[in-house]
Amino acid sequence: MTGISGTTDEAQIITSILAGNTHLFHDLIRPHERSVYAMALSLLHNEADAEDVAQEAFLKAFRNLANFRGESKFSTWLISITLNEARGRLRSKKNVKMESLDEPPEGHATVTPALLRDWREIPSEALERQEIRQMLQQAITDLPLIYREVFLLRDVEDLSVNQSAQALGISVASVKVRLHRARIMLQKKLVPQLKRANPKRRWFSWS
Repeated sequence: MTGISGTTDEAQIITSILAGNTHLFHDLIRPHERSVYAMALSLLHNEADAEDVAQEAFLKAFRNLANFRGESKFSTWLISITLNEARGRLRSKKNVKMESLDEPPEGHATVTPALLRDWREIPSEALERQEIRQMLQQAITDLPLIYREVFLLRDVEDLSVNQSAQALGISVASVKVRLHRARIMLQKKLVPQLKRANPKRRWFSWS
C-alpha cells in the first residue's frame, strides 16, 4: 500500500504499523507532511526550527501511535502534537505568556465584521503582488499566539470547529471566540494597509 485514500485505509495502515509493519509509517504521514511543517513554520517563523519541530512531531506520533484511539482524525491528532512541540520550542526561546482570553469582550458580543474567512475574499490580482502577500503573512504573524493558532487551523488548514477544538485542547466555544477575535484583529490591521495599496476597492465593512 503506497498511499491513503480515506479514513478506512488510514485505520488499516495504523493497525498494520502496530502489528510490526513500521515501514508503512511514512505512508501514513506523507499526506500530512506539508501541513505539519507549514503549521510549525507559521508559529515559529524559522525554517530550521520548523523542520526540527516537524521531525519531533512525527517521531512522537510514531512512538505514541498505540495511544491513538481514533476518536479524532489522525491529522487532527498529529497537528495537536505539532502545536505542543511548537509551543515548547517557543517557551525554550523566550518566556511566552500563554494567556487564556476566551470570554467575549464587554460590549462586543453582537459585533460581527465582514470576516476574512479565506484568501478568496481578496482579489486574485492583488494576491499576485508580493507586497500584499507579505502584508497578509505579517498580519498573521503579529497575532498573539492563541489567536494565531486557531486562525491557522480554521482559516488556513481548513479544520472544522470541532477538529480545531480537539487539536488545541479547548472547547468549541473557545475556538469560536478566539477565531472571531483573530479575524477582527486581522481586519483592523489589514484594512488601512489594503486601502492604501488599492484605494478604489472596498475591502471590508462592518455589519
